Amino acid sequence: MKKGKTAVVVGAQWGDEGKGKIVDVLSERFSVVARYAGGHNAGHTVIINGKRFVLQLVPCGVLREGCRSVIGNGVVLDPIAFLKEVSALRDAGVKVDDNLFVSNRAHVILPYHRMIELASENAPGRVKIGTTSRGIGPAYEDKAGRRGLRVIDLLDLDLLKKHVENACREKNMIAHALFNSEPLDADKMYTEYAEASRKLAPFVCDTAVLLNRAIAEGHSIMFEGAQGTMLDIDHGTYPFVTSSSAISGGAVIGTGVAPTAIDSVIGVTKAYCTRVGEGPFPTELFDSVGDHIRKRGNEFGAVTGRPRRCGWLDLPLLRYSGMINGTSWLVVTKLDVLDELDEIPVCVGYKVNGRHTDEIPAEASGWDKIECLYNKMPAWKSPTQGITELKKLPKAAREYLAFIEKEAGARIGMVSTGPGREETIFVDEFVDELESAAKTGPVSSRVASK
Repeated sequence: MKKGKTAVVVGAQWGDEGKGKIVDVLSERFSVVARYAGGHNAGHTVIINGKRFVLQLVPCGVLREGCRSVIGNGVVLDPIAFLKEVSALRDAGVKVDDNLFVSNRAHVILPYHRMIELASENAPGRVKIGTTSRGIGPAYEDKAGRRGLRVIDLLDLDLLKKHVENACREKNMIAHALFNSEPLDADKMYTEYAEASRKLAPFVCDTAVLLNRAIAEGHSIMFEGAQGTMLDIDHGTYPFVTSSSAISGGAVIGTGVAPTAIDSVIGVTKAYCTRVGEGPFPTELFDSVGDHIRKRGNEFGAVTGRPRRCGWLDLPLLRYSGMINGTSWLVVTKLDVLDELDEIPVCVGYKVNGRHTDEIPAEASGWDKIECLYNKMPAWKSPTQGITELKKLPKAAREYLAFIEKEAGARIGMVSTGPGREETIFVDEFVDELESAAKTGPVSSRVASK
């Protein structure tokens, strides 16, 4: 049997690029969607027939009939948040049972992770990262420190009880000594999470086996990233980054498939730039134009509601992202947000200490020295929302996209012209490649066995 096709969908900027809609639209052509990194700090907003879904842990594929969804081992899972999200999806009529799978090797977020993160983020003298204080970072710290609790361990109640007692004793002492935090009740925590483990158990399996069997049987798989390239723990704007591998390579680590199993990488970029939280942002706007983009683009966090910082498209950053991810295709989202502007500057290079450069600085202080070099593109001053054919876009909009494609070094395969599924432009060559990855029928029960 022919090996199934695979694709990784990854954020090419600082996250919030609209990956949720793109994964949802593309999931029609895939048998499985697998999430490989992050936690419930990563919100995806999907609008279907005017109905808004905000997904934090559950992959977007769950919204597509006949598409199975997997939460991989690279994700850190808050069982309470997961069950709440599943309950909301059930109430909305979404089929989740026997359609959604959680890796038995994913690490678990517990209340003391939130306590530690919230206290440390607000500690005097600490450089604020701008986290969501949901325990993501401390959970990854425990994973790397080999003192974490995995999903499979959560299901073992004796082990769970012992782990909670020991961890609470240690974390309460640390939090009180460093931050004067109130202690957590180990007995109460055990009772709550023992009940959660019972409800979580039906979703748990060895998802690495599931995914590799699916590929071997000819099924197509889309790997769904969280956050964006510039928030990657290794390759992002450290220390203002997330705690996991957000780049395309994270799909291998975070799901248990081999590097040779990845066929293509789809990078998602906005037609401009945004960032949430602290950290460098060379093209950031602090004027009325930035406010206009924020309002028109509804640039507020899907999970936190925090206003996003807005700025012009940064091509050096996009080229760096393409190199790190091995981007095969680009998807440009929110083109319509730029419809009313008088002109559209694009950052085409950097100047540092009077010298031109295209390199992304490794040191945090290096970003402060950057002077952006702009190419001012003509605006189109006409509505593009809902346009579904490239040739029907205004000439200046087509020229803007062609310029991005030329400078970024990757073909544009899709353009999003609005939040709905149908408000999407497809490029023929991209569709042809996706067609070769079309579903081969339902994933067998053997593949999905727990």
